[in-house]
Amino acid sequence: MKVRPLGDKILVKREEAQTKTDSGIFLPETAKEKPKTGKVIALGNGVLNKDKGTWMPFSVKKGDTVIFSAYSGTEVKIDAETFLIMTEEDILGVID
Repeated sequence: MKVRPLGDKILVKREEAQTKTDSGIFLPETAKEKPKTGKVIALGNGVLNKDKGTWMPFSVKKGDTVIFSAYSGTEVKIDAETFLIMTEEDILGVID
């Protein structure tokens, strides 16, 4: 299924949680922390400038790896995969 975000929304695929520590200890499900990074999968049109009637482009692009806050966006399941739909304001930075 294809999903196209509308307006100022961005579709992000969250990175997988760590399954073991750096020292090799496997983590149980309850101890895993949800990653706060992900990859931009799709973008909406941008933010509408109501004065000019034009769309202002996003600062991020498809394929960027981004950092976002812990409670950002809305989780959605699409074809058994979990994605986040968020606004550009929820994104804290881009990882180069």
